[in-house]
Amino acid sequence: MQFTRALAVGSLLGLIVLGLAWELWLAPLRPGGSWLVLKVLPLTLPLPGLLKHRMYTYRWLSLLIWLYFTEGVVRATSDAGLSAVLAGIQVLLCVLLFVACALHVRVRLKAAGKEAVAADAARHALETGAPADPAPTPKP
Repeated sequence: MQFTRALAVGSLLGLIVLGLAWELWLAPLRPGGSWLVLKVLPLTLPLPGLLKHRMYTYRWLSLLIWLYFTEGVVRATSDAGLSAVLAGIQVLLCVLLFVACALHVRVRLKAAGKEAVAADAARHALETGAPADPAPTPKP
């Protein structure tokens, strides 16, 4: 579990540094930097949750990261030169981050056991008002 946490934090920090360097110095859209550097701000939000071991953060980050993956794929195939290389690095970091988050959640759920998963579902149901285990709807 420590490895997945370190991989998640490391790849997230890598994405933040890459985004800043890319859009400010290495290959910005405009000379002198571009406003696209603001894309890094959402990546700073999950960092405290990862450092505090919050499983919910790992879950939603594994969904958020696909936006950055998509941007990386588009720019890797449409840009040229250094920008395309940086986009490829972004794609690699996104895949590493997703794998780290998915493995971390899986390992923690397996370690917690069925009772903890049921307690988590019940707590979520109380907080949201949604059923903990929705009953299947009968088909006509």
